[in-house]
Amino acid sequence: MTAPLLPSRLPIAAAPMAGGPTTTALAAAVAEAGGFAFLAAGYKTPEALSAEISVMRAAGLPFGVNLFVPAPGTVDAAAFRAYARQLQPEAERYGLTLSEQPVVDDDYWEEKLALLTQDPVDVVSLTFGLPVPSDIAALQAVGTTVLASVTTPEEAHQAQAAGVDGLVVQGPQAGGHSATFDPARRIEPVSTEDLVRSVSAETGLPLIAAGGVDGPAVVRALLAAGAQAVAVGTLLLGTNEAGTSPTHRAALTDDAFTETVLTRAFTGRPARALRNGFIDRHEPRALNAYPAVHHLTRALRQAAGKAGDAGTVHLWAGTGWRGAPSGPAAGVVGWLAGEQPRPGQSTQ
Repeated sequence: MTAPLLPSRLPIAAAPMAGGPTTTALAAAVAEAGGFAFLAAGYKTPEALSAEISVMRAAGLPFGVNLFVPAPGTVDAAAFRAYARQLQPEAERYGLTLSEQPVVDDDYWEEKLALLTQDPVDVVSLTFGLPVPSDIAALQAVGTTVLASVTTPEEAHQAQAAGVDGLVVQGPQAGGHSATFDPARRIEPVSTEDLVRSVSAETGLPLIAAGGVDGPAVVRALLAAGAQAVAVGTLLLGTNEAGTSPTHRAALTDDAFTETVLTRAFTGRPARALRNGFIDRHEPRALNAYPAVHHLTRALRQAAGKAGDAGTVHLWAGTGWRGAPSGPAAGVVGWLAGEQPRPGQSTQ
């Protein structure tokens, strides 16, 4: 029998949501309810990540950490300048001037790897690609289970060859960034259930499924397809413990938003969001240039979010966003695991 990837009572995991929604309060609430939570290391300094690890460790709760794997590549400087100029009128509404010089970084990869080998956690998941196999081995050498996020069977084979312990199989219905290794590729429609079945059959590695979860029926289907656990993000955005901004929370229940789409307009990497005016205006000329476009638009998105401008800010959401409950995160975990009714629903 395959050993479990996650040390939790329930087969529900809180997906890492970088940029604010994942907080230690959310992670602790999910873990206390019997699920497993990933801290989102993306965009954080090593010091900030270390502080969050300390909070979770002091609480005595199981948890993991998600890392963004830096991708090699160069930015087309001319195309970047053109895109920056296209976005400048948006920025001027907030008194901002966008830099036409691309900023590229590795999200403190080496420093975070050093932190996690010196102060190990139960599980580390990798997103946006694969590091060199020696980095994976270094984490495993200190007792950490290493997972790779994949979006196709081909990526799953690459991850298996690199030596990971298991996979997070992300369907294209997932909210936020696609974990695809190749951000320039066209993301083909496929159900998460079908993707889990194909990856399971081809690799035999233990799996966690993610993407398109809108309630317990989907959880059951993904577990039946071969996943050990199901990771959810969008369904936790409206919970009390999430760090979701007021603008983002309001949009999730606003009938003016009628669909989610994959877009590169905000960060230069495909991500699923509620369709808004910014996407409509800029997706046709959006670049494949992450993290340069992320840095280009970051101050603009922050200003728009603070101003309640839902037409300009990124509103990450998966296709199941209509089912996102409010209230305590524990209620969402219990509902998805089939242990209690949907939050806010009477048992009578």
